[in-house]
Amino acid sequence: MWTLALRNILRHRARNAMTLLAIVVGVVGLILSGGFVHDIFKQLGETLIHSQSGHLQISRSGYFERGSRSPEKFLIENDQELRKLTTGLLEVDQVMGRLYFSGLLNNGRTDLPIIAEGIEPDAEARLGTSMRLTAGRQLTVQDEQGVMVGAGLARAMKLKPGDWTTLVINTRDGALNSLEFEVVGIFQTFSKDYDARAVRLPLPAAQELMATTGINTLVLALKRIEDTDVVATQLAPQLLSMGMEVKTWVQLNDFYAKTVDMYDAQFGVLRIIILLMVLLSVANSVNMTAFERVGEFGTMMALGDTDRTIFKLILAENVLIGLTGAILGTAIGILLALAISTTGISMPPPPNSDLGYTAHILLVPSVIIGAFVVGFVATVVAALLPASRVRKIPVVEALRQNV
Repeated sequence: MWTLALRNILRHRARNAMTLLAIVVGVVGLILSGGFVHDIFKQLGETLIHSQSGHLQISRSGYFERGSRSPEKFLIENDQELRKLTTGLLEVDQVMGRLYFSGLLNNGRTDLPIIAEGIEPDAEARLGTSMRLTAGRQLTVQDEQGVMVGAGLARAMKLKPGDWTTLVINTRDGALNSLEFEVVGIFQTFSKDYDARAVRLPLPAAQELMATTGINTLVLALKRIEDTDVVATQLAPQLLSMGMEVKTWVQLNDFYAKTVDMYDAQFGVLRIIILLMVLLSVANSVNMTAFERVGEFGTMMALGDTDRTIFKLILAENVLIGLTGAILGTAIGILLALAISTTGISMPPPPNSDLGYTAHILLVPSVIIGAFVVGFVATVVAALLPASRVRKIPVVEALRQNV
């Protein structure tokens, strides 16, 4: 049966070549589009982690829901126990504290509302590999009176490295406090809105401004992004007993979850379109080939072959075509993905960002297997209807096709 099916495929090369082309194009399209979308997910996630949120953040219970307007009400006064608990985990690379507050930034001419972060400079410099410096340098522990400002804020206030500014804030007790700082660097992140209001200063200076020794969050940087959920699950029960909670970078970045949902929906529609394209192309090709060979099938049935044998023969031919097309499409898709990824694809800045990026095509096992299955299964399914129609043609009527 399989030998005869292979011979029949080689006899009808032109039509089978068209069928193969449709399968290959469909499989390649799925691999490239799926790899492109997964690369967007990966790059966006890494950018958010290494410019703002870290992998995990620990805070007092309720801070992430209600603390953005009054962070001073959710201070962790003694974080040593938390640091000891988290630094002992093998998956954790580094732990750093942050103190958040809002206030006014004055450059001697105008005031603008800002959101400030007190940070540990050395640890944040290691974490913030996706934060681009547009001018100046990173903060260091020696910068007792240094600040970094977002690119949008620097443009609005006409600030540059070396300029002095004044931070004016209300302490947790309601008193007015202010300190002068020198701009040492201007940074740019993925979020244009964040850059338009963000100021970063050393944690001791922020604590002096706020008249506190506490922090709002403990940020965890992990060795591998894949360990995020594992570590969060492991810490959650212990933190709950301490009146604390832990959030993953996905939970902290609502924009990421919405982006993933949007692209998943788009990729799902694309997958359906390609599946329909392969189904219709293969069904049309198989249908035409089968009915051109009605006389051949009539002769086979006249010589003793049953209609079931004819059905199995047509199905066997398309199993071989589908398998060959899926294998060729997978191989070509992988080669094209590797070739494109060597140079990359220059992409414009996404919404709410000023930073362009270079896209690649990731080789994702689930996408590759899915593309292979779609190409193969679509071919076999498309052959079922034409094969069932041919087997129902009476022998006498089929033989007339030879006249």
